[in-house]
Amino acid sequence: MKIKIKGLEAAVILAIVLVIMGVGVIGFGLSPQVPVMLAMSFVILWSRIRGFDWLNVNEGIRDGIEKGIVPIFIFILIGAMISTWIAAGTIPTLMVIGFKLISVRWFLPSVFIVCTLVGSAVGSAFTVASTVGIAFMGMGITMNLNPAMVAGAIIAGAIFGDKLSPLSETNNLAAAVVDTDLFQHIKDLLWTMGPAGFISLLLFILIGHDDSQASLTKINQTVHILQTNFDLAIWVLLPIGLVFVCAGFKMPAIPTMLLNIFVTSVIILVQQPQLGLAKLANIITDGYVAKTTSKSVNLLLSRGGIVSMMPTVALIVLTLSLGGLLVKFGLITALMNPLSKHLDNQLKLIVAGLAACLGINIFVGEQFLSIILPGRAFKVAYNQGGLSNDALGRVLEEGGTVINYLVPWGVGGVFLTNTLGVTTINYLPFVFFSLLCPVFSIISGITGWGLLTVDKKRDLEKAIKTQA
Repeated sequence: MKIKIKGLEAAVILAIVLVIMGVGVIGFGLSPQVPVMLAMSFVILWSRIRGFDWLNVNEGIRDGIEKGIVPIFIFILIGAMISTWIAAGTIPTLMVIGFKLISVRWFLPSVFIVCTLVGSAVGSAFTVASTVGIAFMGMGITMNLNPAMVAGAIIAGAIFGDKLSPLSETNNLAAAVVDTDLFQHIKDLLWTMGPAGFISLLLFILIGHDDSQASLTKINQTVHILQTNFDLAIWVLLPIGLVFVCAGFKMPAIPTMLLNIFVTSVIILVQQPQLGLAKLANIITDGYVAKTTSKSVNLLLSRGGIVSMMPTVALIVLTLSLGGLLVKFGLITALMNPLSKHLDNQLKLIVAGLAACLGINIFVGEQFLSIILPGRAFKVAYNQGGLSNDALGRVLEEGGTVINYLVPWGVGGVFLTNTLGVTTINYLPFVFFSLLCPVFSIISGITGWGLLTVDKKRDLEKAIKTQA
């Protein structure tokens, strides 16, 4: 017999889950794994009291984890890619080139622009942050800039670029969920994300504008140490070029990374034949350990490796398990379905869609589900309210995809904290792009700006057929 969960009961349970995780992570500063595990324990206890059996619990956990198998494997490969890129001299070379080309006075806006361009080319915010992002973090710290600001510029640019790219997995997923054309979906995103990106750039110019130049002595010392301890030849940038080539051929993330790790490993063995396969395997597994004369450089470049991703993997498994339980027990749908039936104007539709996507991010922590679940729940309501599927697809991105990186226990937030070394709470205020997207979404709901209605969509399709 199916157990029916009422909206009020679901709201209370989800509120308690949020309090457990919020107080643990934000209030007590605990690592997210423990609060998430406590929240899971509470949900399982409630489910048993309500009559769910252990088979339901096991199925919920399994279903939740199943959705994260591919991202987990990608994160493991990213750990290996980071360590090999450092060992080969790729990231140190990027740092030296950056020191010579980018002025500290305009560092933050430069970082935002470069990460946007790279993100739009490769279609992955995670890849941008874990490659050029690490180089920019090293440069920013050397220049004595606030690490949270640097991380904010990297993340904001990476997400903006991701949203501009037809290669983005989340763009493709959102377009598929609402049954719209991918390129039409990206065009719709520009109505809100374009202004959000432009204002973000202006803000980075404002906070990144500094008339007092950073200590040239420290920068020169860092460059000298990098030149002394790493092979900075142009050919070590081959792995970066390979990422773009694979993106051009629309190669999926996993084979792209495996090929990149292999090519970078070959470069390392050519540079350092004395290293041997055993030590190379240790670098891939345990990460690269810098042994220069500078403690600060050693701290910056001692990172990566498969092992370094295990805390992230553990949290992703726990978070997806919790999300799977919430979905299996019907707690998410108990709130979303009644809500979708009482939306009678476009502003309510936009706000409800944003709230649902934000809620999924907070309670489940997985950006794919923040697209899939609200997309399915609100499709009929949006059409009945006069808004096209394209409008819903835009909302799924504005409240779902871009927000995941701001949730301390979310997949994106945990990954970026582990990769860039800055906690989610610290970099959150500087990820202007993600913060502005929901604001512009609400403005569009009030004004109708850029919203494609069912009637407009029908007229557009007729015009296209006539021209054809």
